[in-house]
Amino acid sequence: MKPIHLLAGAAALLASTALVQAEDMAALEAAAKEEGMLTTIALPHSWCGYGEVIAGFKEKYPDIEVNELNPDAGSADELEAIRANVGNTGPQAPDVIDVGLSFGPQAKEEGLLQPYKVATWDDIPASVKDADGYWYADYYGVMSFMVNKDLVMDTPTDWGDLLKPDYVGQVALAGDPRASNQAILSVLAAGMAAGGAAGQEAGEKGLEYFKEMNANGNFVPVIGKAGTLAQGATPIVVMWDYNALAARDTLAGNPPVDVVVPDSGVLAGVYVQAISAHAPHPNAAKLWMEYLYSDEGQNLWLKGYCHPARFNAMAEAGVIPQELIDALPPAEAYAKAYFPTLDEQGANKDAVTAGWDAVVGANVQ
Repeated sequence: MKPIHLLAGAAALLASTALVQAEDMAALEAAAKEEGMLTTIALPHSWCGYGEVIAGFKEKYPDIEVNELNPDAGSADELEAIRANVGNTGPQAPDVIDVGLSFGPQAKEEGLLQPYKVATWDDIPASVKDADGYWYADYYGVMSFMVNKDLVMDTPTDWGDLLKPDYVGQVALAGDPRASNQAILSVLAAGMAAGGAAGQEAGEKGLEYFKEMNANGNFVPVIGKAGTLAQGATPIVVMWDYNALAARDTLAGNPPVDVVVPDSGVLAGVYVQAISAHAPHPNAAKLWMEYLYSDEGQNLWLKGYCHPARFNAMAEAGVIPQELIDALPPAEAYAKAYFPTLDEQGANKDAVTAGWDAVVGANVQ
């Protein structure tokens, strides 16, 4: 790994936020190879097909080592990793982050990000990107229930079902709702199903919902994942559909798994990519972004059951393999999905992170 101040020539020319032109790619690749490393954080290989995404990047750029930090970190942990490593050019400083939508503007406001616009910038919907290129959507999914059919006889179909006596000691979130975007938005979805308007009201209703679930003995304060579901520790896990579908495939019938999009409170969640303002390997970070937003990278996310940011443009251009579209759940499962605004997500996040301990009182870990 080369110290940043030794990078010369082409690397210095790539600091602008302008769209990368085809003739610039060779220079970007050369600068990234000179840095020799890319440090990611919070990218479990089962999440959104990231295992194949990372493998594809390594195969394409074998001269760049991919240093993976804390795959199970939440969005708040990713921002803290940047803060904690300002001035550190070692392997603990992340170059890039993948966080929930509401964390993008927060990180920009704190000065934690640097702007960069990928070559396919125009394909990313304006509503889910920062106009100056500090952060932009990468993919989205909807909240679902992953159910162990060996242990759960009657699969729940809606949020209200999870409060029933049938599910005592069975329901878990896929993260800590004080730090994990996935868990924070699970609370929002539950609150919307309870009649709350997206934002603070749904966040507060969601907290009351989980307070009742905890009091009933249904809530399990363990971070749920494929392993805990298979072991029986968390027979029902609330998580993004793409994580649940990937876990179902991985478990391959042992145990059999149902993935259910609830009848109400169907919430879509957008995640965003960004480059750290303090990235030790800024050009490797930019090359990573170019890979993610290429047809190849976007289709690998789709293979992992995530709807990539460029999905509509790629579908119109006919560059999505039909088998990837056929592998997705039916379109009607997404028809009722609600995409909360940044303000609604921010208000919900504030309500949930500030109120979880006092209202619900379950220490998820």
